[in-house]
Amino acid sequence: MQWFECDYAEGAHPRVLKALIDSNALSTPGYGEDAFCARAKALLRSQMQCEHCEIFFTMGGTQTNLLAIAQLLRPHQSVICAQEGHIHTHETGAIEATGHQLLIAKDVDGKLTPDSIRAVLAAQMPIHATQPKLVYLSQPTEWGTVYTRSELSALHALCREAGLLLYLDGARLGCALAAQPDVSLPFLARVCDAFYIGGTKNGALFGEALVFTDPALCRGFDYLRKQRGGLLAKGRLLGAQFEALFTDGLYTQLGAHANAMARRLQDGILAAGYPLLAPSATNQVFPVLPKALVEFLETRYVFRRWGVPEDPEQVPIRLVTAFTTTPEAVDALIADLA
Repeated sequence: MQWFECDYAEGAHPRVLKALIDSNALSTPGYGEDAFCARAKALLRSQMQCEHCEIFFTMGGTQTNLLAIAQLLRPHQSVICAQEGHIHTHETGAIEATGHQLLIAKDVDGKLTPDSIRAVLAAQMPIHATQPKLVYLSQPTEWGTVYTRSELSALHALCREAGLLLYLDGARLGCALAAQPDVSLPFLARVCDAFYIGGTKNGALFGEALVFTDPALCRGFDYLRKQRGGLLAKGRLLGAQFEALFTDGLYTQLGAHANAMARRLQDGILAAGYPLLAPSATNQVFPVLPKALVEFLETRYVFRRWGVPEDPEQVPIRLVTAFTTTPEAVDALIADLA
């Protein structure tokens, strides 16, 4: 079986795995106080051109979103996110479990707009409803689309005007950076109050790097992370992986490969005459295929059906490529569409 289910189904890139193996015989301080974490943070600060930012390594995306939002909001404050936002559809109410309401805004191809955020703000009754305080984005979105530089600049301007914080979920940030190079790490560090750089879906065995661009926003976060079970005793396992990922451009290279395989797959699907739910710029592809063809493909490939079909004979699916996906695997799937 060939896997197109999700990019976290893959293991670590060989250079990341080697970094872990090389660290294995060493004894280091725990809880991220080791030289690997220090070097990884220095690399990230340099590449973000943000020497004053604070960086915390965490173990997974849901945990990172939960911790970041719990840190950034007071109990009476709420989060604005898209209908398809990951914290709304895939995190089992983790944000609500911290006591914060999600306010759902209309999106365009998975992306929020200043007008959609203004509509949410206008609908909230002061004092008697929660106070909107944070805008949640993901880059790329759940539809594989990416925010442009001008779109993020407009959202940043609105957040400053309205007194909102801007937080960006970067689970697949490697693919987004490769697809939209002018939305770089330094740019994100300028427009976001906090964001995370995803490793789990882009070459690491596990791990994310949470960035607070304003150190004032993360006061006490060390305590919160420990209290919520997010502080890894063997912290060097995270630092070693991120040091490898951000040496010699590996992180973006892996995202670029996943994107290239998705473009190859998307082009083949379109050439075979099948439509897409939405065009994707990154490593997720959403074709709509005949039910009989989907059932046949399920005997050869692992992927997910995506949503409830409007026509029971036409089934939307999601195909996800990764840094490990080969042209041969993509071409085999395309051949099976004929």
